[in-house]
Amino acid sequence: MRTYEFILNDAHLTALPSGALWWAERGLLCVSDLHFGKSGRIARKGGTLLPPYENAETLARLERDILTRNPQTIICLGDSFDDLAAFEEMEEEDHRWLTCLIAGRRWIWIEGNHDPGPVDIGGTHVATHTEGPLVFRHIADPDKSGEISGHFHPKTRVNAKGRSISRPCFLIDKSRVILPAYGQYTGGLRTDTPVLQELMAPQSIAVLTGKTATAVPMMF
Repeated sequence: MRTYEFILNDAHLTALPSGALWWAERGLLCVSDLHFGKSGRIARKGGTLLPPYENAETLARLERDILTRNPQTIICLGDSFDDLAAFEEMEEEDHRWLTCLIAGRRWIWIEGNHDPGPVDIGGTHVATHTEGPLVFRHIADPDKSGEISGHFHPKTRVNAKGRSISRPCFLIDKSRVILPAYGQYTGGLRTDTPVLQELMAPQSIAVLTGKTATAVPMMF
């Protein structure tokens, strides 16, 4: 598994192909925008009926990262549940699975714009979290540096072997990292979207997720 290593505010970080961020020195795994229960919310609002398997798929990927890295701390960067009903309707088996992943670890839920607020699932619920030289929040603050955020679900498109491929991606510059959405059915914003170009500095890179974590220029 090829990862991408980089430094932000003197913290040595690793972008994983799964879309998670790993900080080995702190034993910290960070993920963003799990959006548990999104298919259910879309169905309730009369939208397209999607196969209701996204919770299990997201939990399985998260479990693989946890078993591989054995983190002491896990930070979820907001929009972990698509709404309050998404938490209330969570299948008992998935609820148990998530509870087992939380057990014995320092688990931090960052508040997002979709999140229903503190839910009875364990862990600590905060608006932002500072860990050493880094601050973790849901939405990037253009006036801050050394921050890790999510919210935008960035994705980029590359040409490979004559085909155009779109992938979720990390966005990285000298001040911040924006994580891709970790959950299923999340969609995303292309890297040429004005809000992302305004947030990220020139010469920013995009690190594609998938089988390997592959770095390309954000703007090309």
